[in-house]
Amino acid sequence: MSVVSTSRAAVTSSLALPRVATTLALTGGAVTSLAPSLLPRGPVVQGVLTGILVALCWGVATVARRLRSGAPTPHRDARAVALVLAGVALVWSVATANHWQNAVRAAMSAPPIGAGHWAEATAWAGATCLALYAIARGISSAARRLGLLRVVALTIVAGTVLIAGAAPAAADVATQHFRSTSARIDPTLGSGDPQSLVPWSTLGAEGRRFVAGASDPRGVRTYVGLDSAPDTAARARLAVAELDRAGGLHRSHVVIAVPTGSGWIDGEAARGLERRFAGDVAIVGMQYSYAPSWATFVFGRADAEASARALFAAVSDRIAELPAAERPALHVYGQSLGSVGGSAIFGSTADQRARTCSVVWAGPPAGAVRSDGATVLANSSDPVVWWSPALLTQAPDLSTARTDAPVPQWLPVISFVQTGVDLLFALNAPSGHGHRYGDDQGLSMRDCG
Repeated sequence: MSVVSTSRAAVTSSLALPRVATTLALTGGAVTSLAPSLLPRGPVVQGVLTGILVALCWGVATVARRLRSGAPTPHRDARAVALVLAGVALVWSVATANHWQNAVRAAMSAPPIGAGHWAEATAWAGATCLALYAIARGISSAARRLGLLRVVALTIVAGTVLIAGAAPAAADVATQHFRSTSARIDPTLGSGDPQSLVPWSTLGAEGRRFVAGASDPRGVRTYVGLDSAPDTAARARLAVAELDRAGGLHRSHVVIAVPTGSGWIDGEAARGLERRFAGDVAIVGMQYSYAPSWATFVFGRADAEASARALFAAVSDRIAELPAAERPALHVYGQSLGSVGGSAIFGSTADQRARTCSVVWAGPPAGAVRSDGATVLANSSDPVVWWSPALLTQAPDLSTARTDAPVPQWLPVISFVQTGVDLLFALNAPSGHGHRYGDDQGLSMRDCG
């Protein structure tokens, strides 16, 4: 009898329904991951996100259960009801997500999704969740044997090794890009040519790409890289000297283009500016960092602002030395972190209007720029325009954004999570959506007056 009883107990245990708290936690993670996104979401990204959130909620539920070890266990019927409700919620969430994704995709001319998308996403979600579970179990086991501090130290070392291993590959890609763009440099009207004050080797990847991409032979593009001079003030002086050398001060318009964190200046914007002013324009940029914009925004925002102020002061002072009739109109352009640096040049809207002809901010981070008196280009599907810590508790300000795709309803915390994921893929959208802006950035530059 004892063997039979034991067998029955084992079968009953194996067929036991999950706890109510576990069911609610897993369902909450899955439903959160399926909330509306700003950009089209592929099956891999959707699956990995779902797996991460489900594993996270699973872990939280497990910890909470252990802390409440003396709490009464819900009846089996309650578990069954919770499981049924969870199934209904998941089916409804997938159906809603499918409808939303296809609406966003239609707005961005992307192909629709169907059952195959969700089958692949489910597979990725399961694999991700199980992998995280295995990692958590491994860390827990290692912590018991080695101690928590040693496990943390080993994790840090492993992460450092992975980053160090990726760095040479990134350097190889950058070197290949240098070689591929070197033949396209204009020999007379840009930085890096034989007569330039700025050696080609110091421009950096983004500087080389910028000066090599001129679309109008009458225009001037100059750029000073981070390695072109030892400090911000010296780089600003060199930028003015190079602008003067290339004939930029003899154009009717000079545009200070504040780069993003990596030194990137959007080629679409530059081509738009050259079209806007029929080639009678000089564009000058100055690098202040090699780091991605998000890292610079968090840790080096002051560098972006100081660099923009220094370059603007140097250029505007040089223009003021010219005879009044020969002074070019001065404009400022910045995208993303560049708009933050550009906005920091001015103390007020009145100061901005007094010292410039016009300014354009494209894709400015939420709440980070002064928009009064500026031309602001912002896509409603741009996560950079949405995301800030305030998104946790309040809806974003989209008053300056143009509606380019369906706009999701703001949801506390959930919108913050979804927008954070979209940030990682903000540049994967087609031009005119997400954080991709076209030549309208330059074409929208206003006249003086």
